[in-house]
Amino acid sequence: MTLTEDLKSAIRTIPDYPKPGIEFRDITTLLGNPRAFRRAIDELVQPWAGTKMDKVAGMEARGFILGGAVAHQLSAGFVPIRKKGKLPFTTVSIAYSLEYGVDEMEMHQDAVHPGERVILVDDLIATGGTAEGAVRLLKQIGAEVVAACFVIDLPELGGAQKIRDMGVPVRTLVSFDGH
Repeated sequence: MTLTEDLKSAIRTIPDYPKPGIEFRDITTLLGNPRAFRRAIDELVQPWAGTKMDKVAGMEARGFILGGAVAHQLSAGFVPIRKKGKLPFTTVSIAYSLEYGVDEMEMHQDAVHPGERVILVDDLIATGGTAEGAVRLLKQIGAEVVAACFVIDLPELGGAQKIRDMGVPVRTLVSFDGH
């Protein structure tokens, strides 16, 4: 079975969630499938295997699961990027645009040091608003964002291209039509 077939068959699609017309791509079924989960992590890591990476940053919440596994494989530290108000220490934050408004995300101010090489990880990229905010936040504190990695791309929504236009290479494993 090809990588695309293997991963797509492990991802559940939920029609009309969270609203009519949306096909929600649920990776909890992939996470529960040991072979597919391992294969996804191995493929996300593959381009950087054997290279020095300082940190992997994961966006709340599925990015924590995937990012933690990627960080382990790369022998790198892990940095959680969270919604505003969830971290206990001094933070840096950034506002970012969503399809339906504006939100804020933050990370601890000492989580990444200037010049450190960081890979950003999340489960899915759609419009790219959250990922764009995370890249801007990491760059704001001086990180070198080496790449942004996602299991799923919804290319019609243009998020991956938005991140590439910021000078950050994007790695995705599978694409789905629509949104």
